[in-house]
Amino acid sequence: MSPRSASVNEELRRRSRERLLQAAVELVSERGYEATTLGDIADRAGSARGLVSYYFPGKRQLVQSAVHRLMHRTLEEALEREPGTEDGRERMARAIDAILGLTRDHPVLMRTHMAGILQGEGLVRCPEQQRLAELLRDTVARYGSADADTDYPMLRALLMGAVYAALVPGVPMPLSTLRGELFRRYRLDGAQGTPPGTEGPGGAACIADLSRFFATESRATTAPGPPGVREQKPAVPVPAQKPPVPARGPVPGGQEPVPGGQEPVPGGQRPAPGALEPAPGALESAPGALDSAVPARGQTVPARGQTGGTNGPTAQSK
Repeated sequence: MSPRSASVNEELRRRSRERLLQAAVELVSERGYEATTLGDIADRAGSARGLVSYYFPGKRQLVQSAVHRLMHRTLEEALEREPGTEDGRERMARAIDAILGLTRDHPVLMRTHMAGILQGEGLVRCPEQQRLAELLRDTVARYGSADADTDYPMLRALLMGAVYAALVPGVPMPLSTLRGELFRRYRLDGAQGTPPGTEGPGGAACIADLSRFFATESRATTAPGPPGVREQKPAVPVPAQKPPVPARGPVPGGQEPVPGGQEPVPGGQRPAPGALEPAPGALESAPGALDSAVPARGQTVPARGQTGGTNGPTAQSK
């Protein structure tokens, strides 16, 4: 079997990392951060436990990367939903509502995320966080900012502050109040974006299912189809079957092989049963046959040329 190519190995690593991110989001949402272990995440992802350490330094970095992925894809989905728009004010309103919507729909996950950022390692500069930062910076630029590099960090700080204020135990602020404050700052109309109480495409079932944000399947090799058409996965090639082994025919020359690996019998016939066995008693001698051949005690054995059984001279001596 030939070794896998570099592109195949890269695809397998990408899918393994995606499964770990998805498993982290699901388990922290279900059990909370403290009750979720790296072993649990690896088991949910169907990966070896040692593979988690290969991609992420620790659990907090993994969870931060997973939440950043969720935030990035949620924001991307909100900006691209129908009807599409290039209006900078509408895109800013959608971005604010997307982050506040995550706070409403996944409070445990977002509270864990905020607590992790306040820990010693702070904000994790992972690929998922960089994509989220690029999307928010682009939103600020399209809004009409003259200095997006300065205005983007301010938007990030305002959104993080709103999430913290909505989730602080004991004294949470209503999301509607926080939304109104952010909309006034950026001079947005309350009808823009996704107002509170309105569900996005797919409803509650779409909110609960987070798998669409993680590309755990193999990437299609064909171009994407039109909107609303489900992309077909490439067919898996079926390995060719081996041809059937032909039945063993007769041995050339009409000779039939003898069981046990012996040479075939000439003429193609086997010997009859018992043909090679001696007849019963064939190897036994007649009674007394051997006794007569042995001389009695005291009797000399005749010399060569003498007849046995007489002590007189031979005919030649006469």
